[in-house]
Amino acid sequence: MMQPYASDPGASRGRLFAEEESTFRTCYQRDRDRIIHASAFRRLKHKTQVFIEHEGDYYRTRLTHSLEVAQVARTLSGVLGLNAELTEALALAHDLGHPPFGHTGEDALGVLMAPYGGFDHNAQAIRIVTHLERHYAEFDGLNLTWETLEGLAKHNGPVTGDLPWALAAYQRYHDLELETHASAEAQVAAIADDVAYNHHDLHDGLRAELFSTDELAELPILRDCFARVDKLYPGLNYYRRRHEALRRFFGILVEDVIAVANANLAEIAPQSVTDIRKAGRGVIRFSDALWRDLKVTREFLFDRMYRAPAVVKKRAEVTQVIEGLFPFFMEHPDRLPKQWRKDVEEVSGETALARIVSDYIAGMTDRFAIQCHERLVTG
Repeated sequence: MMQPYASDPGASRGRLFAEEESTFRTCYQRDRDRIIHASAFRRLKHKTQVFIEHEGDYYRTRLTHSLEVAQVARTLSGVLGLNAELTEALALAHDLGHPPFGHTGEDALGVLMAPYGGFDHNAQAIRIVTHLERHYAEFDGLNLTWETLEGLAKHNGPVTGDLPWALAAYQRYHDLELETHASAEAQVAAIADDVAYNHHDLHDGLRAELFSTDELAELPILRDCFARVDKLYPGLNYYRRRHEALRRFFGILVEDVIAVANANLAEIAPQSVTDIRKAGRGVIRFSDALWRDLKVTREFLFDRMYRAPAVVKKRAEVTQVIEGLFPFFMEHPDRLPKQWRKDVEEVSGETALARIVSDYIAGMTDRFAIQCHERLVTG
């Protein structure tokens, strides 16, 4: 049963462009379905999470990561009495704005775009769903509800100060109330992202042999997980042992979020989604004790995985791909695909061109970016 502080589809603030309501789907279900059918969502299957997509079929991609986030988010949403469809839509869409090569690609685009307003993957997600997806006859973008757009823009908390240009451009004609917290559904999608990547990055790091199971078993939280598995299943083989320990780790994170959320909700006693937005703090989060332990795990991953020599080497290689493609298209916009050339013809100035080039590169998959670089820059 949904709680009074859940986002009620019947009370949605609607869409920027008015549409007839569906006879069999709520507005948030339609948002979720439009996201799943979006071109940008499909391309996530060939975009990096940590390891470059083509390095192995086992490793997570942005698509499989997004599906895992959605699974966690729906679980949390159900337990907390929130709107599962809005939560799922936000979880599935939260990484739409990532360029090829994960955070490495974002860093490279950020440097190249610094003279033109910068690059931010969260703002890029807004740009994708409000402008760059062009399939519908009556509007650009997906025409998502206000609540979904709000959640995409500020699922990590209020957005203040100098706004990323892509977000500022949209905010000028559609106020997403960036100064407040987002709905509980958006906050759940954000914490589900943390739960998912903290769990699956450990899996992928083990698979890549960047660290050992014994090293993992010395970390906070995981130490108790392995001890519990060893007590229940003495002599369990290597692969099953680490899987059992990691799924317990996963469960501890989820249970901690639920406990903290229930305590916060009991304290605040919100009677509407507006009360959540105006609570002055995030309601869905980890406990301080678990967060301290989790930071140790994050530091371990940064040292042993994200900054591993093989990963650093690959990051340098793919940075060169972005650094080669951007100036190439700035100098040769005529080499952009036909639809993108039309966009160039409709604007003037270097900044406008740079933003079109950035949009095009950001939409590439890992493999397509590498192929374009080989064909256009080094070929």
